[in-house]
Amino acid sequence: MRQKNNVLLVGFLMSLAFISCDKQRVFDEYHEIDGSWHTKQKVAFTFEQQDTVAKYNMFINVRNNSDYPFNNLFLIVSMLQPDGVTKVDTLEYQMANPDGTLMGEGFSDVKESKLWYKEKENFPKKGKYVVSIEQAVRETGKVPGLEQLPGISEIGFRIENTK
Repeated sequence: MRQKNNVLLVGFLMSLAFISCDKQRVFDEYHEIDGSWHTKQKVAFTFEQQDTVAKYNMFINVRNNSDYPFNNLFLIVSMLQPDGVTKVDTLEYQMANPDGTLMGEGFSDVKESKLWYKEKENFPKKGKYVVSIEQAVRETGKVPGLEQLPGISEIGFRIENTK
């Protein structure tokens, strides 16, 4: 019986080691959204970057559920650099298939989408960076943005080595 427990423990630890090994990850953080994402709620990620030579891939991670009512997602992403320069991008992502089923990874009604933000980019300055993300979804035919965006549970930001 004791040997069986030891085998199970070793198997569990090995599984944990394989799952937690993520050599590409440089930065990976999530912020929870309470039920719906307000149009004025910016989700900010702060990180230090000292390497100005290497190239990195950057992603926005979105966890959403079946309450998400749209096929796409519009985001405004701002990156504040250490020298005070802010670069702003307006991005659109497809979030659902043509039949209305949510895209992304996951077996339940919660899906996680890893969305490209920047590919093979370097950081121009050493120091502290702040990436801010806000939703900019609008209903068809309406000019003002959607005040509350339902179905989003978490927003994440990830930086990976390109090697």
